[in-house]
This record gives sequence, C-alpha cells and structure tokens, in this order.
Amino acid sequence: MNENNEYETNLPKWKIEETHPSLVEPLKNILKEVYDPELHLSVIDLGLIRDVLIGESEAQITMILTSPFCPYAPMLMESVKQKAENVINKPINVSIGTEYWTPSMIAEDQRMDWGLY
Repeated sequence: MNENNEYETNLPKWKIEETHPSLVEPLKNILKEVYDPELHLSVIDLGLIRDVLIGESEAQITMILTSPFCPYAPMLMESVKQKAENVINKPINVSIGTEYWTPSMIAEDQRMDWGLY
C-alpha cells in the first residue's frame, strides 16, 4: 500500500507512461478484461504486460507468460492484441519477453489470495 492506503500494482514502467500518458489507464483498464484461465486473474493483475511502446505505424506490447509452456499463450496474446487495438488505434505486435514470471509480480491487491503476505 502507498501512503494513501491505496493498493498499487506491481507493474514495470511502460514506455508509453512517458510518451502517451493519456493511454496508460485506458489500456490497463481494457487489459484487465483479459484473464488467465487457470489462475483467474487478469494479465494486468498478474503483471504479465511488461512494456508498451507506440511507434509511428504500430505499437509493441511485450508480455511474459506464467510458464514457458503455457498452453493458453496464443489465446492470451490474441486477446491482448485485440483489446489493445481498441485503445491505441494502431496495429499491435505482441511479443513474449525473456523475463520469467514469479508470483511476486502479482498486483498488491491480489497477493493476499496467494498467501504472499
């Protein structure tokens, strides 16, 4: 929690926070609709969206998976792409980053359910 007793998410800083700050909250909100079917948390709450960069002709979203052999990877990537295109209004390229997911990346307000406190 921060000093205002509000929960914070454990998200990395996205490049669009500096280049397109007005798109950050709408993008987070729409990507909260994309759920991991096994863990029952959104890609935002799980901390899977690691970076968002908007270029001249397209946007790049880098995400990670909860496991290297996640059977839901194609579905999650396609859902992220479709939802993000509704906010960014450009073609989206979704790629998988090299970082490994850990439960410590779960949003602060979801951690208690995982016994992380």
